[in-house]
Amino acid sequence: MPEYKTPGVYVEEFDSGSVPMEGVSTSTAGFIGCAQRGPTVGVPQLVTSFNDFRRIYGSYLSENQYGEYRYLAYAVEHFFLNGGGRCFVTRVVPSDAVAASNLTEENKDTLNLQVDAKNQGAWGNQVRVVIGNNNKAKTQITAIVEDAEPKYKLKSADGFFAGDVVVFTDAEGNKQYNKIVFAKDGVITLANPLDGAVVDNDLIPKKTIQTCEFSLEASYGDEAEKFENLSFNIESPYYVVNVLGKSNIISVTDLYRTHSEAEEVQTPFQIIAGRVDDGKTFDIVLTQGTDGNPRAMIASDFNGVDDGPGRRTGLEAFVDNDEVAILAIPGVTDPNVQLNLVAHCENLKSRFAVLDLPKETTKVDKVAEHRNYFDSSYAALYGPWLQVFDPLEKRSNYIPPSGSIVGIYSRSDTTRGVHKAPANEVVRNCTGLYCQYNNAEQASLNPIGVNLIRSFTGQGIRVWGARTLSSNGLWKYVNVRRLFIFVEQSTLRGTNWVVFEPNDEPLWARVQRTMDVFLTGVWRTGALVGASPGEGFYINIGRTTMTQDDIDNGRLICEIGIAPVKPAEFVIFRFTQKTSDN
Repeated sequence: MPEYKTPGVYVEEFDSGSVPMEGVSTSTAGFIGCAQRGPTVGVPQLVTSFNDFRRIYGSYLSENQYGEYRYLAYAVEHFFLNGGGRCFVTRVVPSDAVAASNLTEENKDTLNLQVDAKNQGAWGNQVRVVIGNNNKAKTQITAIVEDAEPKYKLKSADGFFAGDVVVFTDAEGNKQYNKIVFAKDGVITLANPLDGAVVDNDLIPKKTIQTCEFSLEASYGDEAEKFENLSFNIESPYYVVNVLGKSNIISVTDLYRTHSEAEEVQTPFQIIAGRVDDGKTFDIVLTQGTDGNPRAMIASDFNGVDDGPGRRTGLEAFVDNDEVAILAIPGVTDPNVQLNLVAHCENLKSRFAVLDLPKETTKVDKVAEHRNYFDSSYAALYGPWLQVFDPLEKRSNYIPPSGSIVGIYSRSDTTRGVHKAPANEVVRNCTGLYCQYNNAEQASLNPIGVNLIRSFTGQGIRVWGARTLSSNGLWKYVNVRRLFIFVEQSTLRGTNWVVFEPNDEPLWARVQRTMDVFLTGVWRTGALVGASPGEGFYINIGRTTMTQDDIDNGRLICEIGIAPVKPAEFVIFRFTQKTSDN
């Protein structure tokens, strides 16, 4: 309570109404798979277009090398073609994939700057790195400071840091190399005294002192980066390891061993190139980068490892992402991988898995056999594979449907809402199907939760199923489960303000109003049944939901019931013969 000690009028603010609650996004997708290049460790990368994907992860992969693991690029492309807006991607690689490097057995004891491709893959062998001489600061020495140590007053000390290598050039062009051991207030202390007359106060300098750095240019294909004023001085803001941490093409390791004061001072260019600056550049060649053997990949390569925040790989990397609402591993139909993906979604309860049927699994009994691996309301299974034009092989080919399906989920969420079943939707940029199913075959597969994609005369190729893989009839429809994910996650993120508030009637009333306003909005979109909000949902909070023991132990319990709309899966028109007598 505020203190009042002086008579007067005071104004205070307090919260008593509902707190606005915003619905979470349901259309953000996540993809996992093999790619030409791109990060393999850490948080998934945001991709907002297929061009964005190609910039980070490269282009299409060949069937000869990658087989069934080549479909990530195709899935992301068709995600955007089918209406997807944003997705996060994690790249996985075979365990024997290696990043290209300039470190070899022959030079490992003498190399001072190790340069590696940013991540694993044969792509790194095409990276070109060029080193040049460079300096960030150049000035005159205006006075020698009388002291036991070699101290010099500079005209401008900007850019001179302790640890920098410097070169003093006299009027005849003779050079003396040195190192700064201390710099403060425009005065530098050098490791060794300079020879001869060094002071120059002329307007146009004849004698100069300048720092010695190097420049680095890295290029791969059409992508190029240039970094200047790089140094081996760890105290400098231009320290090569720190600056190159921003590169998307390479990473560097400082292997330089600091020389004793008795040894000759070397410039950074000398340290790297092994020669004094002669006005020419020095090329660094990266070799030995390999993609590994993708065909030998196993389930654990996709599942990834949990080495802690920022160091997770594969599916585990999505633990660090709370935006993804739909998740797929395109084309990977190993039950061990798919089961782990489903378990991931069930554990987090914030996302939904889209699974592919194996390409060659087309007979009804074999499809049912694969379907029987799963029992979950957090996943749906789709087939057959889609015929599309393959830009890499310049011919029609078949790709897994998950990328297109996730795009359709996103499109349906954006145009209609998450409560609309993502079915009876056209699959864009698809020219055919790996196999055609008829009504009798779908009659066997639809009840067990296999969502078929079918071609209809005059209507194109459409998604013709909207069922989950759950054996529980309450959760048979994809849109019902995803609506609950939306409501639950929106509530989770929108009610953090409640934590540690006094657990009493005023708080309960505010929570009641907050949830009522939010769910009324959900009802108005058509997501809940009923002619009034009261028919679509109920909210109970108070003494009927909490005991005194709950309150004493810090628990606030709010019970919410919602009645989701169900899709009109079977539309029945009943006809009878009308006669003149009736």
